[in-house]
Amino acid sequence: MARFRLPLLIALAVFIAGLALTAALKDRHYVLLSLVLLAAALIPLFVRLERRPLESRELVLLAVLSAIAAVSRIPFAALPSFKPVSAIVILSAYVFGAEAGFIIGAVAALVSNIYFGQGPWTPWQMFAWGMVGLSAGWLRNTRLLRSRVGLLSFGFVWGFLFGWIMNIWHIISLPDAFSWGLVATTYAASFYFDLTHAISNVLFLSLLAGGWTKVLMRFRKKYGLLQEE
Repeated sequence: MARFRLPLLIALAVFIAGLALTAALKDRHYVLLSLVLLAAALIPLFVRLERRPLESRELVLLAVLSAIAAVSRIPFAALPSFKPVSAIVILSAYVFGAEAGFIIGAVAALVSNIYFGQGPWTPWQMFAWGMVGLSAGWLRNTRLLRSRVGLLSFGFVWGFLFGWIMNIWHIISLPDAFSWGLVATTYAASFYFDLTHAISNVLFLSLLAGGWTKVLMRFRKKYGLLQEE
C-alpha cells in the first residue's frame, strides 16, 4: 500500500511522540493517551475513507480481526508472554497490508487490556503490536516473508523486539536514576519472557500460517476487501 505509506508514517510519528510523553506523565492520564494513540492508528483508515468510500464489510473485517487478536490472549493468561496475538497480527498484515496490520495490532492491545488491566504500559503495547503489523505489511512481498522459514524467523525476531520495546517503558517507570547497569539488568531479566514470546510466535505461525492465511486470502479476493488501488 505505497499510497498509504505517508499516512502510516504520520501515525507512527504521533505514536512515538505520545510515548515520549510517558516519561513526563508516568502513571497519569494513560487512558487519555491510549485513546489519542488509537485515533492516530486510525489515520490511514481516515485517509482511505477520504480517497474512496470504505465498505462496511471492510470495517467489520478489521474489527473482527482486532477482536480475534485481543481475545486470543485470554486463554493463555496464565502463561506470561505465551500468546498468539503477534502471530495473528503478522498473518493479518501479510494478507491485508501494513495499514490493516498497524490498526489491528494497536486496537488488539487496547481492547485486550480491558480484561488484563489498563495502565501506562498500554500505549507501549499498542505501539509494539502496531509495529509488528506495520513491518509485516511492508515486508509481505519480500522473499523473507514469502518463505516459511523467513516468516517463522520474522516472528521469532519480533518476540524479542516486542520485549525490548516494552523494556523501555519499564526503565522509564523506575524511580531509580538511569544507568547502563539498570538497562543491562532489565534486558537480562526479560530474556526468558522474550524467548517465550519468540517461541510462541514460531509455534502459532506454524499452526496458523497455512489454513488461516488461505481463508483470509480467499475473503480478500472473493469480496475485494482492502484491495490496493
